Amino acid sequence: MSDAFTVLWTHDTCRALRKAGRVGERPPVAYSGVHQSLPAWSGARAGDEVYAVHVNRCEVFVVSRMRITGIGRGDCCGTPPATMCDPSFPGHDDWSMLGAGGCGATAVHVDATPVRFDTPVPGDLLPTLTWRNAKGRTRHLKYVVDGRLERSVSLQGFYRLTSASADALADLVASATTAVG
Repeated sequence: MSDAFTVLWTHDTCRALRKAGRVGERPPVAYSGVHQSLPAWSGARAGDEVYAVHVNRCEVFVVSRMRITGIGRGDCCGTPPATMCDPSFPGHDDWSMLGAGGCGATAVHVDATPVRFDTPVPGDLLPTLTWRNAKGRTRHLKYVVDGRLERSVSLQGFYRLTSASADALADLVASATTAVG
């Protein structure tokens, strides 16, 4: 059985995606790390889905849904760096803003929806989103006020969604995709 997770993409990451012209393109890779600046995708395996989310002006957006196809360096990643000055994943330079230079970065190969910034999570859905930890305990978003997320701290990291919340985000992405296509 596959799981679903969320990962928060920061303003810097999203700004870099826009600046590089990656909006509308499908990322082939994302990165997991060992430092809080690049969350470790702990517990994720091939077949799992990851919803990259972004918070802008107290509104939460789904930027891309990524299905993991493999974890670790592949031939597509290019030659491993020989020195600290060499790029970590030269085969994926176009997507390096997703964390290629992060501390202990590991390539996570994905089949993703196009990057977009126009899929808001409805305010009435925010307080119902639920995550569960390895022990089965659940939690909701903190700091949701009148359908707006006042602080993004409870989204920072890599967290496993409950199946109901994963289904709700999947429906949201599907309806956004059909509205465009």
